[in-house]
Amino acid sequence: MSGLLEGRGELGSLMRTARLIERAQTHLRTQLPEDIRDHLHVGGYREGRLTLITDRAVWLTWLRYEQQRLLALIHQLPGFEAVTGFHFKVRPVHPIKAPPRHVRELSPSAADELSSCAADIDDPRLKKALERLASHAERS
Repeated sequence: MSGLLEGRGELGSLMRTARLIERAQTHLRTQLPEDIRDHLHVGGYREGRLTLITDRAVWLTWLRYEQQRLLALIHQLPGFEAVTGFHFKVRPVHPIKAPPRHVRELSPSAADELSSCAADIDDPRLKKALERLASHAERS
């Protein structure tokens, strides 16, 4: 398995490419103004060109104006001297929305019943589970 990750085979090549892309992204982000850093992603490298992805057209326009400076920055990294230019893409990022949480309430009387059941149980796992259920009413 370690041979696959160390560069032998297709997975090693893929891992090397991923590390290079990550280095390029980190380097560019540290050199860019703070307001654009989180909006720039390096998407890949193909035929001498890096793909730069941003989430808004306004940043794409800014990146196009800054192409020469970005090229000079990327040439500072070892292994990226052969980059001849960029492909620019806009890919809006939609944040992942957490599903709504369904909160159920346990009445104090139900908690009392669970606690009294737990007191009479010999099985330690079941007893602990019932006590944990009963504690939900105490928190609210």
